[in-house]
Amino acid sequence: MKKLLFTKISKDTTYLFLLLCLSLGLIVWTVQAVNYLDYVTQDGHGLKTYFHYSILNFPKIIHRMIPFIFFISIFLILTNYETKNELLIFWTHGITKVKFANVIILLSVLLFILQIFIGAVVSPHFQYKSRALLKESNIDFFTSLIKEGKFINAVKNLTIFIDKKNIDGSFENIFIDDSSDANRMTYASRGTILDQNEKKVFRLYEGKVINNNKNRINVFSFDQIDIDLSEYSTNTILTPKIQEMPSKILLQCSFDHIYRKINTDSRNCSASVIKDINQELFKRFYKPIFIPIIAVICSFLLILPKNNSKYKFQSKLTFLFGFCLLVFSETALRYSTATIFSSLLYIVAPWIIFLLAYFLFYLKVNNV
Repeated sequence: MKKLLFTKISKDTTYLFLLLCLSLGLIVWTVQAVNYLDYVTQDGHGLKTYFHYSILNFPKIIHRMIPFIFFISIFLILTNYETKNELLIFWTHGITKVKFANVIILLSVLLFILQIFIGAVVSPHFQYKSRALLKESNIDFFTSLIKEGKFINAVKNLTIFIDKKNIDGSFENIFIDDSSDANRMTYASRGTILDQNEKKVFRLYEGKVINNNKNRINVFSFDQIDIDLSEYSTNTILTPKIQEMPSKILLQCSFDHIYRKINTDSRNCSASVIKDINQELFKRFYKPIFIPIIAVICSFLLILPKNNSKYKFQSKLTFLFGFCLLVFSETALRYSTATIFSSLLYIVAPWIIFLLAYFLFYLKVNNV
C-alpha cells in the first residue's frame, strides 16, 4: 500500500508540477522576453539572436520558480484529496498521517536534488551560452531600429546619427563618430546598409572623413566608401557574470579565499566579489533546502478533516506560512554573506525550521 501511495502522489504531483512549470514558466518567460527584446536589439542584434537568447534564459526562470510551483502543487493536491475523501482510503488501509507526510518529504528530497542540478549545472551553462551567443553573433542593423534625429550606439566606440530615413531603406545626412580609430568622424549626404559576403556594410556616398590624430586634423572627400560593421564589437559585456560562471570555478574561488589564495588578477575571482560568489553558491547549493521544509508545512493539511470547523482556518494558515517561508528564503539570501554570523544563521536556520515543523506535526497528529 505504501508503494501505491508513493506512486499516486508522485504521479499526481509530477503532472501538476509540470503543468504549472509550463504554464507559469511561459507567462514569466513572455514578460521577461519583452525586456530581452530591448536588451538584445538595441545592441545591434537581430530577431533570430533575440529568440535564441530568450530560449537560453528559460532554465533560469524555471529554476527560480521551482519552490513556489512545488508549494502550490502539493497544497492543491492535498486539498483536492481531502475534498474528494481520497485521504480516508489511505487512513482505512493502515497508512498513518506521519507515513503519508514522509512520502511527501521523500518526493521533496528528489526535487531538492533536481533543483541543485539545475541551479549548479544547467542554468549557469545556458546563461553562459546566451552571453556567448551575443558575443559571437554578427551585428545586424534593422532599418526599423534606426530612427530619424536620434543617436544610435549599437556598437562599441561607434555613434551613428541619421537625419532622415527614406521609405526604400536609404538614409540622408549621416554622421558617424568612430572613437576607436583616432577619433575619426565621417559625414555623408546619403547611405544605405547592404549585405556583402554575409557581412553588414554601411555604404556611404558623397561625404567627408575627418581624422583627428594627435592634434593633427586630416580631411578628405569621397564619392563612395564602405564601413564594415563586422569589424566593430558590440556593447555587450563579454566577461561572464558570476551567475553565469561554472560552479566548479566559484567553489575554487571560495576555497581560495578561505586559504588566502585569492587571485587578484582575475576580476571574477577577486576579494572584492567574494561575497557575491558565496551568495551565488548559497543560491545554487543551499537554497533548495527550503523545498523539504515546504513539504513539512503542507503536511499540516493532513491533521484535520474537511468537516472540522477549523479546517478552513488551518488551510489558510498553512498557505500563509508556506508563502512567508518562500519570501524568507529569498530575503535571507540577500543577507546570507553580510557577516560570518549571518552566513552561519542562514546555514543553521533552515534545519531548525525543518526539525521544529516536523516535530510539531508529529505532536499534532498524535495529539500529544
